[in-house]
Amino acid sequence: MRVAVLLTVAVLFAASTGGLMAFGTNESALLAGGVLILVGLPLVVLARHQLGSAFAITPEAKGLVTKGLYSRIPHPMYVFLDLALLGVVTMLRQSWLLVPWLALAAVQVLQARREATILERAFGDAYRDYRNRTWW
Repeated sequence: MRVAVLLTVAVLFAASTGGLMAFGTNESALLAGGVLILVGLPLVVLARHQLGSAFAITPEAKGLVTKGLYSRIPHPMYVFLDLALLGVVTMLRQSWLLVPWLALAAVQVLQARREATILERAFGDAYRDYRNRTWW
């Protein structure tokens, strides 16, 4: 269910961006894209900072981070990176870029599922309790 919700949100964001690129002005696309970047990038940096030593390039169970952005969003680095990249796509007004953006979002959903499996194995009930407290 959570994956379906995330993918639905991604498709809705992409459709909104596509509509803005098709029917909006250059100024509206620049403004909307700029806002997405200005919101997304600092939150990516904050999420990375909050992850601290639990950060890993490949999925590992170095620690269970449940504070800050992670208290409500299980994978905020993915979420806010996608938001910022959607801002870039919006500013460029190249609708074909929505296809790789959606593909990246789908890959990140799969990566998040792999990470969730590893964390659940490592932290058991503590991880399941954490996931029950997050928005998705």
